Amino acid sequence: MEFLSNPSLVVALIEVAIGLFLLTKAADVFVDGAVAIAGSLKMSPLVVGAVIVGFGTSAPELLVSSLAAINGDVDLGVGNIVGSNVANLSLVLGAAALVVPLLVTKSVLAREAPVSLAAAALFAFFTIDGFRPWEGVVMLLVLVAVLAWIVLGGHEDAVEDLDFDENQPLGKSVLETVGGLLGTMLGAQLMVWGALGIADRFGLSGGFVGFTLVAIGTSLPELVTAVAAAKKGETELILGNLLGSNVFNSLAVGGAIALLGAGTIDDELMRSYGIVIMVMIATLAWVFMVMRRRVSKPEAAVLLTAYATAILVISDTGIGESIRSAIESLA
Repeated sequence: MEFLSNPSLVVALIEVAIGLFLLTKAADVFVDGAVAIAGSLKMSPLVVGAVIVGFGTSAPELLVSSLAAINGDVDLGVGNIVGSNVANLSLVLGAAALVVPLLVTKSVLAREAPVSLAAAALFAFFTIDGFRPWEGVVMLLVLVAVLAWIVLGGHEDAVEDLDFDENQPLGKSVLETVGGLLGTMLGAQLMVWGALGIADRFGLSGGFVGFTLVAIGTSLPELVTAVAAAKKGETELILGNLLGSNVFNSLAVGGAIALLGAGTIDDELMRSYGIVIMVMIATLAWVFMVMRRRVSKPEAAVLLTAYATAILVISDTGIGESIRSAIESLA
């Protein structure tokens, strides 16, 4: 095959494959270990669900984007956040809703949905003209305020569906947590190297690669978990977890990028179309939740179509250029 004649591309593909495997497996080990530690220390289910599990499921995005920012490729980090947020509320949510209708609870409407939309809007606002360190501080402070609101509000996220041994020795749980975190970090670094190699080989922007390849890779755990939960009929936590993941992506990961890689975002398509698409998809999902009080097959079809369209819009292809020209002529 032609690509085998290019050693650098082969290496990049291998890095992405190994990195993706480590991200999906090591992140699960990290979450299981952290939850087991929390159980051993008798921490409340509230703290476990809102903080530990929330942080753990966003660990791949956090590490990939932070490493990209440290390496000077803020576009890749931003593309990863935007792409992950879009994928969560279109690809992942749509795929789960195709399996079984997802009912929207009052808690989701009152808490997760508006907070997720507001977090995405705040991240988008700071992204428009590039990041400054103080904006990273603001995003992290808002995240702390959101977590404090959850804790003080007494809302307890269920953790009984998580598969972990409450009697597991603390030492083993610590080893799982540390090993999972190290594996996730290594997988994130390999994903960054591989993604940048693919971008250089095909002349793609870091933002586009982050929005597609890297974002799908870091969102794969959510996709697999959501579809599996939908098949088992355990749908109550799907919406809350996806919306919560977007809050962590926007505020925690966005804050980390702003602190580690402050500066302008060179990818014009990501800065203009990408963040607008992210806010529009978040708004569309919110409208479905408010108006229909469920996400079922018709909404799933719209969301999946929106995801495919989003990729075309930000792609540097003839179709993408045509769509953008049509949008600009209507504006």
